[in-house]
Amino acid sequence: MEVVGEGKEFSFPREEEKVLSFWNQIDAFKTQLKRTEHLPEYIFYDGPPFATGLPHYGHILAGTIKDIVTRYQTMTGHHVTRRFGWDCHGLPVEQLIEKKLGIERRAQVLQMGIDKYNEECRSVVTRYVEEWEKVITRSGRWIDFKNDYKTMDLPFMESVWWVFAQLFDKNLVYKGFKVMPYSTGLKTQLSNSEAGLNYKDVSDPEIMVTFPVIGDQDNAAFVAWTTTPWTLPSNLALCVNPNFVYLKVRNKHNGRVYVVAESRLSALPADTKKSNPKPKGGDSAADSYQVLEKFDGASLVGKKYEPLFDYFSDFSCVAFRVVADDYVTDDSGTGIVHCAPAFGEDDYRVCLENKIVEQGENLVVAVDEDGLFTERITHFFGRYVKDADKDIIEAVKTKGRLVKTGSFTHSYPFCYRSDTPLIYRALPCWFVRVEDQLKEQLLENNEQTYWVPDHVKDKRFHNWLENARDWCISRSRFWGTPLPIWISDDGEEVVVMDSVEKLEKLSGVKVFDLHRHHIDQITIPSSRGPEFGVLRRVEDVFDCWFESGSMPYAYIHYPFENKELFESNFPGHFVAEGLDQTRGWFYTLMVLSTALFGKPAFRNLICNGLVLAEDGKKMSKSLDNYPPPLEVIDEYGADAVRLYLINSPIVRAEPLRFRKEGVLGVVKDVFLPWYNAYRFLVQNAKRLEIEVSGPFVPTDLATLRSSNVLDQWIYSATQSLVCFVRQEMDGYRLYTVVPYLLKFLDNLTNIYVRFNRKRLKGRTGEDDCHIALSTLYNVLLTSCKVMTPFTPFFTETLYQNLRKACEGSEESIHYCSFPEEAEGTRVERIEQSVTRMMTIIDLARNIRERHKLPLKTPLKEITVVHPDAEFLDDITGKLKEYVLEELNVRSLVPCNDTLKYASLKAEPDFSVLGKRLGKSMRLVAKEVKEMSQQDILRFEETRKVTIAGHTLELTDIKIVRVFKRPDGLKDTEIDANGDGDVLVILNLQPDDSLYEAGVAREIVNRIQKLRKKSGLEPTDVVEVYIESLDKDESALQQVLCSQEQYIKDTIGSSLLPSTLMPSHAVILSDESFQNVSKLSFKISLARPALKFNEDAILALFSGDEKFARGLQAYLLSRDQSNLKSEFQQGNGKIITLSCIEKLPVVSVVLGDHLHLTVGDYLLSTSNS
Repeated sequence: MEVVGEGKEFSFPREEEKVLSFWNQIDAFKTQLKRTEHLPEYIFYDGPPFATGLPHYGHILAGTIKDIVTRYQTMTGHHVTRRFGWDCHGLPVEQLIEKKLGIERRAQVLQMGIDKYNEECRSVVTRYVEEWEKVITRSGRWIDFKNDYKTMDLPFMESVWWVFAQLFDKNLVYKGFKVMPYSTGLKTQLSNSEAGLNYKDVSDPEIMVTFPVIGDQDNAAFVAWTTTPWTLPSNLALCVNPNFVYLKVRNKHNGRVYVVAESRLSALPADTKKSNPKPKGGDSAADSYQVLEKFDGASLVGKKYEPLFDYFSDFSCVAFRVVADDYVTDDSGTGIVHCAPAFGEDDYRVCLENKIVEQGENLVVAVDEDGLFTERITHFFGRYVKDADKDIIEAVKTKGRLVKTGSFTHSYPFCYRSDTPLIYRALPCWFVRVEDQLKEQLLENNEQTYWVPDHVKDKRFHNWLENARDWCISRSRFWGTPLPIWISDDGEEVVVMDSVEKLEKLSGVKVFDLHRHHIDQITIPSSRGPEFGVLRRVEDVFDCWFESGSMPYAYIHYPFENKELFESNFPGHFVAEGLDQTRGWFYTLMVLSTALFGKPAFRNLICNGLVLAEDGKKMSKSLDNYPPPLEVIDEYGADAVRLYLINSPIVRAEPLRFRKEGVLGVVKDVFLPWYNAYRFLVQNAKRLEIEVSGPFVPTDLATLRSSNVLDQWIYSATQSLVCFVRQEMDGYRLYTVVPYLLKFLDNLTNIYVRFNRKRLKGRTGEDDCHIALSTLYNVLLTSCKVMTPFTPFFTETLYQNLRKACEGSEESIHYCSFPEEAEGTRVERIEQSVTRMMTIIDLARNIRERHKLPLKTPLKEITVVHPDAEFLDDITGKLKEYVLEELNVRSLVPCNDTLKYASLKAEPDFSVLGKRLGKSMRLVAKEVKEMSQQDILRFEETRKVTIAGHTLELTDIKIVRVFKRPDGLKDTEIDANGDGDVLVILNLQPDDSLYEAGVAREIVNRIQKLRKKSGLEPTDVVEVYIESLDKDESALQQVLCSQEQYIKDTIGSSLLPSTLMPSHAVILSDESFQNVSKLSFKISLARPALKFNEDAILALFSGDEKFARGLQAYLLSRDQSNLKSEFQQGNGKIITLSCIEKLPVVSVVLGDHLHLTVGDYLLSTSNS
């Protein structure tokens, strides 16, 4: 393995760029697909986005979810084809062209020519494809852009035709003349689902208008209320509720007589000119009007009234009369609704039922495709309807027909593409029968699917399906897949094309493109004979949602190709998109698959929430309220962005406020600790290689056997990680993985590495060091493989260095299989005991903090109270040394008598029991609090208790252990802390015998800080010298003598007296410390220096000092590691020197004539 730098020097984005280059070099994605092509298929449907805009965080989020799942499925033994798709047709593209060309009216398109218009659309479809590929690739997603699919390609469009033809053959398609949501900005109808995508609170005019009753003796007038004055010129009827009571009332001030619903009398304007003030609490409208007559709504049916305008005078014989229907409500208005059948769904229905208008396309629609009044509305001809409101109100007022005017704030639908207010307009459309034919099957198929989160399926999507209406699939536009319907002039003959071949056969024309300008002119001879003329294609194109809903079939050109692939793998295994697609893509997928095959289109679905700006608003370029995605990736790395998004509520279909600081938090909390654990392994593996003069080869997991409890624990914890991630990924719960990984990394760095530093640094022997490093290596390698789907870059970076220690490794981590849980390797007892050990350590640290006792201050005793004998055996056996060292305590006393140091109290968990018990809660709570000590112990043992007829378990009752301080001891002398499971007691009494241990920790602390301050790496070998600065040096000497082994174990070498420092030693750093536990001293860090036995060297040359100095100078000039190697080759301690000019040949003996370090010299003298 190669040496790696410090975390602060490691650039995650720069390393990711290197990984991208490596993947390109080995063609990683294509190679992975090739290697897995013999494996079972895992079918993933990727919903096509429009390439007419740049990708944002919502796309990166959805792409990350898809990438994680498909990478995981590949690693678990599947072949996963991943092709990118583009939504090329429809309104977003047409909008761009119309803005570019300044087109405002439909007639301008026809004048320009559909061929030129469509080719303009084609030219901008792939405008941002390169940018998309750059962002998606940089985010780490593997998907095939070269073999992408486009909804404008002929194979895709042909499959869409086939889908439609199947629906037509099943009698699921019909042409209807209906009032539909209509976008004047886009000049086309929208489906009901699209109409619900962009509601806004707006203020519209509200007016009350009179319609005088013809032949009424009191000259009464019906009063109707509307918030759409522009529809008044098209009024043909008034509608009442047959079950309501209506009143004829006279205004006491002006004598006018009105007819309104009794329950809506208060809505009429009060007489503000009355001299008498209204009584407090009185009804002003009731006071202003005299009731003349009362009757039910049914009695008004058939009454004629004077029309407001004469634009529809040709309808007088059937129109301008009262009809009745239950849709009229009394929660607003007057209880009388004005009906303009061309602009209201209910208006059209009741006018049809009452034969005011006829079924079909002959209905007069006095507003054109652009939202302008037609010539029939003479006074407002050519005006945009919403702009004409004010003038229409003024015209009503001039006629003396205005009763009341004002403004009304309500939620109103806007076009989700053009952001213009929608109107409702009658027009001919093609529909799929959903409401009567498919709804029940849709609901059944929904139950067969698995969603994360499930509440979106069970509530939002289920409710949408329950209220599903027939789906309008046609659009009166130009750039889209044309409807494959050819109809004769008399409407008697209809032919639907299900393939290009059929069209070519029936028309005799070769077809190369299915867009309107290539096929609109193609006609088909009538099968009834030449006298019946030809069949021509209907003008409409498909709603682009029909195309994307056909994606599972069209992207592989089914059924014309890939028949076996599709039919053996349908429904697809997985889809993922945002919450807004419940009414969009998820819905159209489900409708078409149900209609075609009686099945859902997919088996598993992840639904994500929306990514918002930090301020909670929608991300907007114009508001500049979010950082560009590539900017954040280039600063923190794609892996950090991926984990930030996945570890958030957004994967549970909740919104996320994107914060750049949150991405930085992931780097600090996840990647740096992970990297530091990896770096620690590499550093110590390199150190071991130097010491043993050979490469580090980790022991394989299959043969690795360790008696060390923390080795066993971390290996078990790793297997638990494997098991957990497999379980959660199989359940598509991506959001649970990152918190578990965080805990695992925390355990790896703060428990395993921290507690095993001596072993990993080789201070417990070479063999033990190799076992510890092998364990850490295998744990890191396994955890990298587990996290590969989530963090593809970082895991590849680590793997490429780790694989150098193992022959036969895969070229890329992405070619590796996902780890399997090794049977019998998880030991829950060890995992639980280590978890409890960390609880003990945390509880004891809290006691120290309460009493302001730093960890450097040694304490005499810790007592651990717990009823579990196995745990106490572990804590006093295998885990004891870690507890004592981490807490700086001299002894550990176990106690299984839970009542010796504590009394027990039972507290009901109100948050759990409140809803369940209801009124019984008070009685149960009282009895729980009165449980005796023995009752509580019995409850802990049996894990359940029955109180007041209710069975309560451990999760329902909190057991609190209240510390009982032994008699005669103060809280400053003994204290305790517990968590309801374990009780920790610390003896805080000062003990002089612990003084020297405390000083030793202070000295070690100063040495470690000086090493760090000097910029030394853990693998850098130095010799540490200490010099007393006190007049009386004996106190320091006593500490160094009694704590020699502790200091040596901790710093990895002997602490040397400064008097032994050779004059030629190179000092790297030194620092003086005053009054540390009443001692002052100086610490020096120096490079390892040769220690000469000058008398023995002098004897080599028979007392010739010049020769002796020459030999020492030569040895000091040599590289120490090379010198060490030569001694090892010379039987371990002898080298013969004959290369020194003018010096006689001599044999130098290691240990007699010199030592390689002062530490070696001290060790040899102390041994002798």
